[in-house]
Amino acid sequence: MEDNKNSSPLDLNGPNFNANMYLDKLFKECNLKQIMDHENEIIKDTQTLHSDMQTLVYENYNKFISATDTIKKMKNDFKDMETEMDLLAKNMDSITSYAEKIHSTLQGSRQKISKLSGIHTLLQRLQFLFKLPATLKSRMEEKNYNQAVQDYMHAQRVLKQYGDLPSIQGIKSDCDVILKELREELRQQFCYKNTTTKEMTDSVDLLLQLDEPAEQLCEDFLKCAEQRLGEQLVMLKDQSEQKDISEFMDLGCNGFFNDLCLVVASFYDMFINNTRTSDNIENSEVFENFAAKELRTFVKDNMDKYFQLVQHKVDSEQDASDTIILVQALDKFYRGVEGHMLYPNVDFVSPATDVVVNAGRKQCKAHLQVLKMHFNDSLTKVRQCLTTPKLVNDEDVSKNLTELLNSVIQTIVEKVKGVLQDLCAFIHPDIAFSQKTDFKDSFCVDNVREGLIICFLHHLTATAFCTTVHTDPKFPPTLLLLLSKLCMEFRNGHVHQLLSLTDELFHINSMHLKPNPALTNETEIETSMQESAQELLNHYVRIQGLNVSQMLRKSVETRDWLHTIEPRTVRAVMKRVVEDIAAIETTIALFYEDQGTSTEHSSDSSRKQQSLSISRHQSRSNWSNYTPSHLDSTLVSNMHRIFSEKIEIFSTVEFNKISILTGIIKISLKTFMECVRLKTFSKYGLQQIQVDTHYLQLYLWRFVADENVLHFLLDEILGSAVHRCLQPVLMEPSVVDIICERG
Repeated sequence: MEDNKNSSPLDLNGPNFNANMYLDKLFKECNLKQIMDHENEIIKDTQTLHSDMQTLVYENYNKFISATDTIKKMKNDFKDMETEMDLLAKNMDSITSYAEKIHSTLQGSRQKISKLSGIHTLLQRLQFLFKLPATLKSRMEEKNYNQAVQDYMHAQRVLKQYGDLPSIQGIKSDCDVILKELREELRQQFCYKNTTTKEMTDSVDLLLQLDEPAEQLCEDFLKCAEQRLGEQLVMLKDQSEQKDISEFMDLGCNGFFNDLCLVVASFYDMFINNTRTSDNIENSEVFENFAAKELRTFVKDNMDKYFQLVQHKVDSEQDASDTIILVQALDKFYRGVEGHMLYPNVDFVSPATDVVVNAGRKQCKAHLQVLKMHFNDSLTKVRQCLTTPKLVNDEDVSKNLTELLNSVIQTIVEKVKGVLQDLCAFIHPDIAFSQKTDFKDSFCVDNVREGLIICFLHHLTATAFCTTVHTDPKFPPTLLLLLSKLCMEFRNGHVHQLLSLTDELFHINSMHLKPNPALTNETEIETSMQESAQELLNHYVRIQGLNVSQMLRKSVETRDWLHTIEPRTVRAVMKRVVEDIAAIETTIALFYEDQGTSTEHSSDSSRKQQSLSISRHQSRSNWSNYTPSHLDSTLVSNMHRIFSEKIEIFSTVEFNKISILTGIIKISLKTFMECVRLKTFSKYGLQQIQVDTHYLQLYLWRFVADENVLHFLLDEILGSAVHRCLQPVLMEPSVVDIICERG
């Protein structure tokens, strides 16, 4: 009401609308065109309202017509209902009168009829009682055990109450014999393989109705089930030797495991979740606890046997060549265990996971053995290639060695990659256990990365290192060089490649966002590779140095230096030494590059060598003029120089050609010097040593990193010969040069 009073007189829809004021306002504010447009809008709105009003009137009229018809129909219906009610009242009065007449007619014979009815019922009961043994026997033959029990239950109270009467005693005895047979037959239902769960449940219900102890029934049922499942396990064990892992898992899951699940479900239906069983047992809660405990022990014992059988099969069938089949079989086994909760609060998934983890670990070990055998076979083939005489030129030999090294490295890397791809079947997304944390952490980190890849890399270094203690005289030294280069190649890239591939394929970095101390550091493996390579290279230097030393030792020890003739040529052994060093250089160059220390010699190096040699020879040519006391003082000075400028003969060599050759030459010349110190020389013997050392100086300088080391060792050899000479007279340098050039 207050809104109506406050409405504007210019509002067309308001109750206070004033047409004159509205027109005055419109004439003042709008031009002619706007007024005409506004007029058209008002006309349209008026027409619309008029149309809506007509529609509303028509609709209300139709509703009014329909309501009128409905009221007329209801009036007619009420009239019909009133007529029927009057008729019903008349019928009820008639029925009442007839009932009163019947009641009055039968009033006299009612007691008699009631007495006769009682006698008839008693006779029926006695007839049923006397026929009960025959009825029970007939039910037994028909295997209608349920009806047999029901018949007995009808007569049970009478038999207990009047069983002592002579006429009833025989019936009771016959019934007891038949019931004993019935109980045995019902118990046998537990052991029949084809008995359904419903049939076993019905048997338990019937036995409980016959007052059989529930605990004893529970134990009997589990005992029969134990026997049946035991036969399944024996058959499964026998089949395990004939079937592959996939067929074995099918038999286990579809046979034993399904039967065990069926037994558990049946036990629950019969003894724990069965309401009828609870009604037949006085203390049902205590019995349920007893039954649950018995079932738990039963399930756990059988599952333990099943797990042991599966584990034994997995162990016996482990083969690195059938990983996919193994994984599929394990997946089937794991899904079966995971998909069935056999008993509440008892975890059977963890033992199943342990079986899978053990299978993965053994599979990794099998693959590790394959990799080890492959590597050992590769080494054997390499050794055979190195020991087999080759009727080809040096270029072909060099090419073969390079290809041999590359082939060994490539086959090892590809074999490892193939193994990793094979093991990826364990973590395929479709595999049920692949994403389980317990399995994935153990398998990917402990088994694959650490147990397989890291162990194989350690085996590679250990096997390579073991070659350094080889005592076989036919062992090819080139194999040491090749293994040293192989270790360096792995150290420089393949270790990183294989570990990165492992981490990528098995998502190890995503599992361990923080540094994991359990993961072996890549640097540790690379360091181990370098140490093995260094030891192999050092051993190669020692072996080759000793081989050359052996020739020099024999050449010194087998010669009579006191009765030798004047030297006219270089001894053949010195030429052989230079040739062997050159051959060793060719082999080393295939694996290790020159670092440039020796190539920096000046072009007139030979002339420098010659001048140094001449100056040395000139100084030593005067040694024959020394007195014994002078020789002693010279010896003391030389010894002092040895200790002040000590050269380490068996030092660690670097990974380059010149360093390796220098180590070999140092060992060879050191042996030469020690052999010279043990001999006594005549004048010509000394001069022969002078010619030999000068020849070595001319041809070995290009193989050493520091020429001063070569000069020093050759000086020591010649000096030792001088001190061991009876007539220390040296040959003229020019003559020595002529002999060496001619040699």
